[in-house]
Amino acid sequence: MPTARFRHPFFPAAGLLAVCVGICLVAAPAAAGEGMPAADAGAPITQVLERSQALRLAALTPVAAGDARLQLLQQGFQQVLAHAPEARGLPVTLQVVTGPVLAETFHGRVLVVHADLAARPEGERLFVLAHELGHAVHADWAAVRAVYRRHIPAEVVQQRTDPVAALLGREMSALSHEQELNADAYAMQVLGRMGYGIEVAIATLARHGVQPDTPTHPGTRRRLAGLRNAAP
Repeated sequence: MPTARFRHPFFPAAGLLAVCVGICLVAAPAAAGEGMPAADAGAPITQVLERSQALRLAALTPVAAGDARLQLLQQGFQQVLAHAPEARGLPVTLQVVTGPVLAETFHGRVLVVHADLAARPEGERLFVLAHELGHAVHADWAAVRAVYRRHIPAEVVQQRTDPVAALLGREMSALSHEQELNADAYAMQVLGRMGYGIEVAIATLARHGVQPDTPTHPGTRRRLAGLRNAAP
């Protein structure tokens, strides 16, 4: 299992402004200065965000069709969907990959998990899948896009992005934390319908020890407190 920059059971690599969320938003490249790709210069911010997501998704390696891990995780995903009426009609798909991703949601609809998630106990697998589904159900990607459009309403150029970079980073961090806590609560709701208790969520979050707050994710203690508050 890849561990580079790994903080939580579903923690994506941070973007240039450290404002990634569970759905792996990459910050506007223009805010980074001269390293902005030429394809992004002068483009609308939503186009920049979508392109960044597409490039990261394309860089991942899907597992072979006959891989037993793929079958197990697809089966688990179908179990989650069967207990998630809120997701009916949503164009969500699951991709199982290898590489530096454990679990992220791309474009608000493509749930990506690492194949080694199949080695986790069933409850933990389902919790991670339901957490990522929660990002799609809550339309988190649309909320992220709206924040960026509000701060960068015109084309992406450094003169516009530099002045708002700090404020945008703070606002995105706060939004990210809120979205992660909401996705945790949603995952626990779905697993409750499947007969699991809060101990499954606790085991999932505690697997890698107590983690502090980061710009993108609340710390382990905050996440556990959020789950206890959300428990019926």
